[in-house]
This record gives sequence, C-alpha cells and structure tokens, in this order.
Amino acid sequence: MRLFNRLQRQINTRSPRITAGSCHVSFGSGLLHKQHQAGSVVCSRNVSSNKPPPKTPDTSLFIPSTVEKKNSLKRMKPPGEPARLFHQAFISFRKYVLEMASLPADLHIILSDICCGAGHIDDIYPYFIRHAKQIFPMLDCMDDLRKISDLRLPANWYPEARAIQRKVIFHAGPTNSGKTYQAIQRYLAAKSGVYCGPLKLLAHEIFEKSNDAGVPCDLVTGEERTLVDPEGRAAGHVACTIEMCSVTTPYEVAVIDEIQMIKDPSRGWAWTRALLGLCAEEIHVCGEPAAIDFIRELMYTTGEEMEVHTYQRLTPFSILDRAVESLDNLRPGDCIVCFSKNDIYSISRQIEAKGLECAVIYGSLPPGTKLSQAKKFNDPDDPCKILVATDAIGMGLNLSIKRIIFNTLVKPNVNEKGEKQMETISTSQALQIAGRAGRFSSKFKEGEVTTMHRDDLPVLKEILSQLVEPVQTAGLHPTAEQIEMFAYHLPDSTLSNLVDIFVSLCQVDGLYFVCNIDDFKFLADMIQHIPLNLRTRYVFCTAPINKKQPFVCTSFLKFARQFSRDEPLTFGWVCRHISWPVAPPKNIKDLVHLEAVHDVLDLYLWLSYRFMDMFPDTACIRQIQQELDDIIQQGVRNITRLIRATDPTITDPLQTQSGRGQRSQRGSGERMDSSLANRLVRDGLLTPDLLRQLQREWSKDQKQELTNKSAVSTDCHNTDNKGKRMKKK
Repeated sequence: MRLFNRLQRQINTRSPRITAGSCHVSFGSGLLHKQHQAGSVVCSRNVSSNKPPPKTPDTSLFIPSTVEKKNSLKRMKPPGEPARLFHQAFISFRKYVLEMASLPADLHIILSDICCGAGHIDDIYPYFIRHAKQIFPMLDCMDDLRKISDLRLPANWYPEARAIQRKVIFHAGPTNSGKTYQAIQRYLAAKSGVYCGPLKLLAHEIFEKSNDAGVPCDLVTGEERTLVDPEGRAAGHVACTIEMCSVTTPYEVAVIDEIQMIKDPSRGWAWTRALLGLCAEEIHVCGEPAAIDFIRELMYTTGEEMEVHTYQRLTPFSILDRAVESLDNLRPGDCIVCFSKNDIYSISRQIEAKGLECAVIYGSLPPGTKLSQAKKFNDPDDPCKILVATDAIGMGLNLSIKRIIFNTLVKPNVNEKGEKQMETISTSQALQIAGRAGRFSSKFKEGEVTTMHRDDLPVLKEILSQLVEPVQTAGLHPTAEQIEMFAYHLPDSTLSNLVDIFVSLCQVDGLYFVCNIDDFKFLADMIQHIPLNLRTRYVFCTAPINKKQPFVCTSFLKFARQFSRDEPLTFGWVCRHISWPVAPPKNIKDLVHLEAVHDVLDLYLWLSYRFMDMFPDTACIRQIQQELDDIIQQGVRNITRLIRATDPTITDPLQTQSGRGQRSQRGSGERMDSSLANRLVRDGLLTPDLLRQLQREWSKDQKQELTNKSAVSTDCHNTDNKGKRMKKK
C-alpha cells in the first residue's frame, strides 16, 4: 500500500492531460505525448476570434473495464462523480495488483525490486500505462476519434456543391413582406428547382401552387412522396421539408425558407446542411434581416458571394393602447394566441358559452384538420369569426386575421441543455405571431396587436420595440457515417454512449454548435435491448416522434421489436395495434388519443420510405389515416362538447360577472383542487368514476362539517345563555 501511495503521488505530479491540437492523450512525460506544433491545423479561413479552445473530452462518458485473471475484460459502471481517465485507471490498476491471485512475472519482479530498494518507482509506470490501455481501449485510437469528430469545416462535407460556383440571394424582410413570393417566382421560372420549407403545410402549399401554375412539381416529406408523373418519373421541380432535400441532385434554383431557423437548438442542422450542400446554380434564402450578416460570413467560408434584397411589410400593423381584458370585447377577425392546449380548451369553451363559434388550431393536430379549421375561420359565409390557436399559426397557414390577442407572453421552452423552462417569448417569436394580423391577401388590410390582460400590454410593447437578436451560430448533427466509424473503434459502446462520446470529443469553430440530441438518445435507450444493426438503429432513432405521448413511444418500441424479428409490419398488424376502426371521440382524452394514433400512422409512413420491404402497406395506412383525420376534424368541431364531457363539474369562469365575484372570494384552493383532479384523470391516475365518488364523499364530508359546526355553535349559544341566567340569579 505504501508503494501505491508513492505511485499515486508520482502519477499526480505528471499531470496527465489531453494535448490540445495534437489530439493525443498523455499520461506522463515521455509516454503517449507529442508536442503541439503551431500551425499544424490549416483552415481556409481564420476564425480564431470566435474559435473556442479545443474541448477536453467528458471522460465520465468512457466506461472502464476491470482486468480479471487470464487478462479477460469485464464491463464496469462509471463512477458517480466525473473523474479523469488517469484517476480511474490508477484505482483499477491498484485493485488489479492488490487483488489478483497471481501477477505477470515481469510486473511481479518490478514490484519486488521496488519494495527491496533495488528499483525506482518510475519503473512501474509502463505497466500502469499498459493496464490503462486495456481498460480504456479508446486511448489507442483517440487521434482517430478526434479526426472523425472534427466538425470545424462542414462545408467540405459536400464536394458536389463545392465543385460549382453558386450564386446566393438573400430575401430579407418581416412577415407579410413578399420575400418568399419573389423567391418562388424565380423558382417557377427555372427549368428545375427545389423548395425547402420548415413545415409539411408549406411544402404542400408550394406543391399545389406550382402544379396550378402549370409547372410539374413533386412533393417529398418525411411521410409522403407524391410524383405528378403517372409513370413515376421525377419532375424537374420538387417541394420538400428541409430535412428531406437532396444534396446530390443538381437544380437550377433552390429556395430555403425561414433561414433564421438555422440557429434552432433541435433542427438547425437541417438548414446548415441545405445551405452548404444544395447543388443549385442559385440559392434563394428567405428570412429575417437578423440573419444577413451571419449567412454572409458563412458563405465567405465557401468562397461564395451573397446578394441581399430587402423588403418592407406590405400592410402595417399597430399595437393597441388597451388590452381586451374580457371575452365580451371580442370582435370578428380576432385570434387569441395561447401557448398550451389546456388554455385553448378553456378559452374555446368560454367563447362558445357566450354563443359565439370559434376555430381551434394547435401543433399536434393533423395537417388536414389545421387546414379545415383555417378554411372555416377564413370563410366569410361561416358564422365562425374567432380563432383560438397556439403559435402554430406563425408559419404555414394563410389566415384572415384582423387582431392578434396574446393570452400570455410566457411560453414553455427547451434550453441548450435540453431542460424545459418557462420563458417570455423573444422579439423574433412575437413578431412572427403578430405579423399574422392584417395579411396582404386577406380582407383586413391593417392589423392590430394587443394582449388579453392589462399587465401584459407594456411588456408586449417593450418586446416588439426591441431589435431581433442577430443569428450567431448554425447547428450541426453527427451523421450515421461518423457514428459508424466511432462504433468501429468502440464496438462495445451503446448508440447513446457513442453519441455522447462524439459530442464530448467533437470540435466546432465559432460559427457552429452541435444540436441538442436528447430526443435521439431517448429513443436509442428505449430500443437498446432490441437486436438491430447500427445503421438501422440510427435511422429508427432519427424518427420524428413526440416522446411525451406514451402511446406513440410504445408503438415505436413495438415497431422496432417486430422489425428485429424480420417480420413485416402489415396493415392487419397495425390495425390490431391501434384497435382500428376507432370510435369518434367522446371527450378530450379520446381526442388526444386519436391525435397520438395519427402520429403512429405518420411514424409507419416515415419508416416505410426507409424500409420499404418491412413496411409494405403504405397505401392502406394512408387511407385509414385520411379517415382518422376526418374523425379528428369532427371532434375538433365539437371540442366544447368534448371538454364538457371530460369534466362536467367545471363551470365557465367568465359566464357572468357575479360568477367571477363568487369565484374570486373562494380563493385559489378550489381552483387548485379542480386542476389537480383534471390532471390526475388526464394522466390515468384517477378514473372519472373514482373522481365522482370522491366528489360525493367530499360533499358528504362538507355537509357533516357544516352540521358539526352548527351543533357546536348551538352548544356555545346555549352555554352562553346559561351563564347569563346564572349571573342574573
């Protein structure tokens, strides 16, 4: 033990480190160490002012192995606290020497010499290094791992795009300024072109506009492929979602919409890939002026110049000086913007309780239902004149809105670490939503913006008066090829662990960041126990599913398990899984479940274009998905009835002025109980029958409590009277 205490002090003085630049792991001077030579990394552009120093890998991600007899390796859990590799290696080496029944002869001799004073403590160091390489195999390939995860020059990933001289035109302007219209006109006039949009709805819109204009155009989204040619030949034009664009097909014109989303923490990589990789003679980029400088700097790294066209809003919108304050003050053409479905349910019921009709749009609704609700709201002959929506209206829908009303200015958001938090909406988000008021193509030529509550109005004015924060970085994401190369060097690591190690080791310059991979890791961990090859596992984990939906996650797991058995997922199998045919929704819980079923069918279609043999019944699935869309549309039309059926005890808080007064006197406790009951029922922890039984028992207890209070009061009154009579006597 004294020997190892000396050894530990000796190792500590050698200050192990990862040498910056040379990408080499060093445990001591003279072993595994190379001097960093200045200028060894050559870049085509100097970005040292923005370039952070190379990252030291998060060594807590590396899982050490302990060496048993016969030099076999055994997996060991990582320590609870992050530790340096050398410290983990030292502990393992000490345990190996002290607990092994017999040591290798050479090591035994060295230790004996040191103990007898015939050797120096440094003599044991080569054996320590040998042991460290056994438990951390990546030490021998750290150079290769760092080269694989070097993301400092992503422009070089696309040799086809670098082989041509592209012309980049930036169409900059606020919402409703005609910037996208001008880019689409050039797209339609070209011999071939691709439109890349952030939403399926936008891709559908361009697909229809192009074909209506006599320009044959195909549609490509994650879940759908529509070829206009009856013989199945590809058209010269294609409208697609941004993730689905091809970076190998040559085009004359490419349009990239909403370029400011290149900074999105989750999806920004798709805009980076399209901007750097599209093989088009002209790249038309549409977005906020806040992205101009950054895109110009990004194009400088590719050696391409950028031309900027600026646009002004076609119709003005003004911020009102008064908040709405009451639903009694709603007018035709109003849109109330909420940031949660619960607020949408509540407000839509309150509106219809006043005898008004309203349309409802939120993110998890199928595209067909969103279009149906938008059409209902826009129709001048329809009695529906009010819209209740989330920020899903910010893109992809043409709506005839006169006044935008923010119900709240606080929105749940996911930060860079993947943590959910409540934040005040940004200037960019506020402008995107407010810009939907007074569209150029609608009957309202001037828009208005205000808030529901008086206290929010000055906050909204301050938000809208600020400049949009400029875009500063673009997202990147590890590719399947990079992860496969990592797996070659680290064959025993899980996919989730491989991605973690990749992110820990990767190097990016000041223009880029690595997108959040929490959703990817969530799916990877979910199917880790299922036997799939690495490429298949990677593709499954890139599926766009909502991990908050338990039914969708369960379906994803069943799909992967069925796939691993090499059993095709047939139409009959899917119908049994989703219990098709489904009944119309009777309450909100049923409606939410049907939305999840629609997402499951989307997942099937998404996988069917990656694994056609294993997901063969695409046409049948698409047919029942359309039927399901109709059922959901019917449910949304009757959403007030569904809300009432979900919890008949809920009353409308804005029904009468007297009702408001009574409720305010009751305090917050009753509201908390009501919301808790709703949450327990919604989460399946409490059934409606049990809730009704609890309500009856609660009422019974309250009556009993009132009776007891009355009895006590009577007793006190009688005692008081008796005391007065005694005084008189």
